[in-house]
Amino acid sequence: MLITEGSVALVTGGASGIGAAVARRLATAGARVAVVDRDAVAAAAVAAEVEGLAIACDVTSEAAMSAAVAEAETWGGRLDLVHLNAGSVGGQSGITDLDTEAYRRVVGVNVDHVVFGLTAAVPALRRAGGGTIIATASLAGLVPLPGDAIYTLTKHAVVGYVRSAAATLAPEGIRAMALCPGFADTALIAHLRDQFAGFPLLDAGDVADAVERMLADGKAGECWYVQPGRDPGPYAFRGVPGPKTGDEPPQLAWEG
Repeated sequence: MLITEGSVALVTGGASGIGAAVARRLATAGARVAVVDRDAVAAAAVAAEVEGLAIACDVTSEAAMSAAVAEAETWGGRLDLVHLNAGSVGGQSGITDLDTEAYRRVVGVNVDHVVFGLTAAVPALRRAGGGTIIATASLAGLVPLPGDAIYTLTKHAVVGYVRSAAATLAPEGIRAMALCPGFADTALIAHLRDQFAGFPLLDAGDVADAVERMLADGKAGECWYVQPGRDPGPYAFRGVPGPKTGDEPPQLAWEG
């Protein structure tokens, strides 16, 4: 699916960082973009820049996400692309310490929002005859991030959910994929920036480049890594061995 003139897209976390960069890129390609964010003022600023729609939304609320999708579809007359990009860092190990309130908040933003957004978007994409859902995960959805088990938990959940949902949705012409960037120089790591001195970081434009590539070349269920200095591409998951019976060689339960 290429973004074409008149396509309608919704981007959560669209008021800053990766979301804002993606919103700008989609608008440049001719899409009409609904910018969804909890920060109403910042969302309005990006929406004005891209001549789109600003929607203030608590993405952790099922009702709010459903309302945001409905508003975007009504405004645009259809919905072709949903980028579920809003995210939050863990900020705690989740092993030797656990702030339950903070834990629930991170799970709400990183996991609940993706589930609520996807389930709300599917009927709209069906009405459009198909479309694409991209959920922003992280490299921490593919490999463990030492020191932040909670964040790793949520991003592994996004990867697993998208890969499973993709198999269900693909026959309907709805393509679900996950975006797995490495560390990006955005507000999410602003409080840790000193720790990245000398470490190559992505910028938001690098990730927007990857989204553009995914829209052009990505296949249902793929999880695309994005790393500085490398071309983005789908991560190659190993298949899982199935049960062995008798002298027959083990079969793969599924390729994954």
